[in-house]
Amino acid sequence: MDVEIIMSPKALKEKRVRRANKRGTSMPQTRPRKLTKEVMARMSPRQRAETARSITCGETMLEAHWVWFDASMADVIDDLTMNNWDHVFVINHDGAPQGRIHAVDVLKIIARKKVNRDIAWMHGIPAQQLVNLPPITVSQTTPLLKAGALMLAHDLNQIAVVNNDGALVGVVGHQTMARHMPKFIL
Repeated sequence: MDVEIIMSPKALKEKRVRRANKRGTSMPQTRPRKLTKEVMARMSPRQRAETARSITCGETMLEAHWVWFDASMADVIDDLTMNNWDHVFVINHDGAPQGRIHAVDVLKIIARKKVNRDIAWMHGIPAQQLVNLPPITVSQTTPLLKAGALMLAHDLNQIAVVNNDGALVGVVGHQTMARHMPKFIL
C-alpha cells in the first residue's frame, strides 16, 4: 500500500517539485585571476603563453542547466521553453551527469509521435530515457585549452565540468573560450 502511494504520479510530481525548490542557483567556482590590460602588457610572450595554458575550467565555467534523471519529458520541455535554454544535462541522485538533452532532439521525438500527440505520454517518459550516450566531462582543474580541443575534436558546443566526486558543477563552451582566450592572442 505504501509503495503504491510513493510511486503514484502525483507523489513523484511532488518529489520533483521539492527537488526543484531545493536546486541551488549558484555553483562553486574557483576564483578567477584578474588579467587586466595593464597586467597583460607587463607580461613577456612566454609568460602570456604559460598563463593561457594555465587557465582552468573551474575559473571560467558557467552555470549548467540540468534536470533530475527522473524528471518527465514534460518537465524537460517546460525547463527548455520557460528558461529559453537550448539544452539540459540529466543528472543522477549524486549530481553526476548522465547525459545531455538538446531541444532539437525533443522536437524530433514529438514529431515522430504521430499516433497520439496529447501531452499525457510526455508525463510518463523520464528524462533518463531520452539520453543514449554519457556526456564528455572535464574536471575543474582541466586547462581551458584542453577542454576547447575536446570540444573541437568531438564537434561539441559545450562540455560539462565536474568536481572530484563526479558531480556537475558547470559548463564551458565556445562562448567561454571566446571570452577568455582572445586577450592572450591580441
